[in-house]
Amino acid sequence: MAARILLLVTSPRLPAGLLTAAAWDAVRAYPVFTAAESDQADALRKAGVPVTVIEPDPETLLAGLAGHDAVVWLAGATGDEHFARQVGLRLAREPQLAELELLHGSWDPPGARLLDAVAVMDRLASPGGDPWKRAQSHRTLAPFLLEEAYEAYDAIESDDLPALREELGDVLLQVVLHARLAEEEPSGWTIDDVAGVLVEKMVRRNPHVFAGEDITDIEEITQNWERIKKAEKSRDSVLDGIALSQPALALAAKILRRAERGGVPVRLPASDDLGSVLLRLVAAADEDAEGALRRAALEYADAVRAAERKNVGPAE
Repeated sequence: MAARILLLVTSPRLPAGLLTAAAWDAVRAYPVFTAAESDQADALRKAGVPVTVIEPDPETLLAGLAGHDAVVWLAGATGDEHFARQVGLRLAREPQLAELELLHGSWDPPGARLLDAVAVMDRLASPGGDPWKRAQSHRTLAPFLLEEAYEAYDAIESDDLPALREELGDVLLQVVLHARLAEEEPSGWTIDDVAGVLVEKMVRRNPHVFAGEDITDIEEITQNWERIKKAEKSRDSVLDGIALSQPALALAAKILRRAERGGVPVRLPASDDLGSVLLRLVAAADEDAEGALRRAALEYADAVRAAERKNVGPAE
């Protein structure tokens, strides 16, 4: 049986020393080499596993195989792909020397790159980072949050999934930046507090998933959501909680729906000013007024561009 070189790859986003059983068996059975000191190497040493730092050279690693069935190469945070390629090319010339095997000691969990986003933002918003980000506040950033959300909306309307992926990243940037700025405020909440509140809310408002309630009808699920939400929030009005900064047509529709659902009979204004007329139109509409006006405006914009392409000028 040929000797083996085990390339041990671990996730830098998990605590050092958190390894699979197969990885622990390997590092306890065979010599362990690495190119540089690391938290992972330190964790192994604390567990009684010797780790030797050597130059990342295939010949030096092969020399460490002498007298052993296998050796373990503890890869760095980036996976040491270049060195692994060098070892593979060396063994391709003399395959009888050893076999190269990839051994995963740990994997990135779903959402692991979110940790990278938090770490990068911390660097940018800390002393020595990006002066612009450090100069911002929740209020100065508010327009950017709306702008990025609108751009994500545009990508959805265009069915452009690659663009949506990028735009959602820009929305996430705003969330992470707001949370990082909050760390330095008296309230001192963090991105973990934001995520924690979200998780608790999702679990609490979905008992049909997390509490074993036998509900499958979407209408019933929606009603249950609203009932739970109402119990959570002590509100004096059916209009409490409406985002007042949303576009006016959407705001009007939301207010009208809330008033109707809450059984609050208030007559619509009868005057002929533009605002009153628009409100009555929204109330009478059997479709999303905001979406309808948006579609009409975009169709008109297409017509304007088409006219421009034809070089249609004003009538003489």
